Amino acid sequence: MSTSPTSSVQEARAALAARLRELRLDAGLSGKEVARACGWSVAKSSRIENAVTAPSDTDIRAWCAACGAVGQADDLIAANRQVDAMYLQWKRVQRTGMKQLAETSAKLYERTRLFRVYASHVMPGYLQTPGYATALVSTIAGFRGTPDDVAEAVAVRVRRARVIHEGEHRFATLIEENVLHHRVGDQDVMAGQLGNLLAAMSLPSMSIGIIPAAAAREGAIWPLEQFTVFDDARIHVELLAAKVTVTAPGELDIYLRAFARMTELAVYGADARALIVRAIDALH
Repeated sequence: MSTSPTSSVQEARAALAARLRELRLDAGLSGKEVARACGWSVAKSSRIENAVTAPSDTDIRAWCAACGAVGQADDLIAANRQVDAMYLQWKRVQRTGMKQLAETSAKLYERTRLFRVYASHVMPGYLQTPGYATALVSTIAGFRGTPDDVAEAVAVRVRRARVIHEGEHRFATLIEENVLHHRVGDQDVMAGQLGNLLAAMSLPSMSIGIIPAAAAREGAIWPLEQFTVFDDARIHVELLAAKVTVTAPGELDIYLRAFARMTELAVYGADARALIVRAIDALH
């Protein structure tokens, strides 16, 4: 079972490249002739046509003009931009700071009714305390060299998290046990965060499962990258360098099946609380 979060992006890029190739073939042109008409190297034409290099808007217009298909340029450019939006580098979306990214996702949180979240590295955003969020966002901003708007970004995160108390939202949350022990902030910050997690377990909208570190994973599923499923229709996968958006039905199914298998590995209720309390005790 493949769980590559970038395969949908690669497939979309390949489909766009195939459309450009079809335009060239329909025009009866060779790759060399297209390159000459566009004023670039044959190697560039080959990279574009084989989905190695993503074309710019200008590249697509030049390609369509060379193939006598100017009327198709706008549609191809729109498709190319959609592919580009599926894979967003953090350095691009965070170039003006962390606040803008948090604001962008706020509306998605408001309209989503069912959240399925798998947390393998850090606490889910809607369960983070201000102290935990501040420590985490500060670390991210420092690592990525983004402008310092940590306080503003955390304020937006806190407002966004109101969805767990307001409206008709439901949350199915799976957290790997190591997240409970991964120190974000100082001892007091972690104690407050873990206490908040215990309190959240009593919310009627919330289901929280902890996947024990000792859980037997044979025949189940291995630890994955952190991801959020919005209404079973859209998934955001968090990688070190980028956020990948998955919407292709086939890949949605893969993540939903993986989530279902990990649900079976998790413990709930008293057993989950015991793991959280153990993590709190370990702080001292």
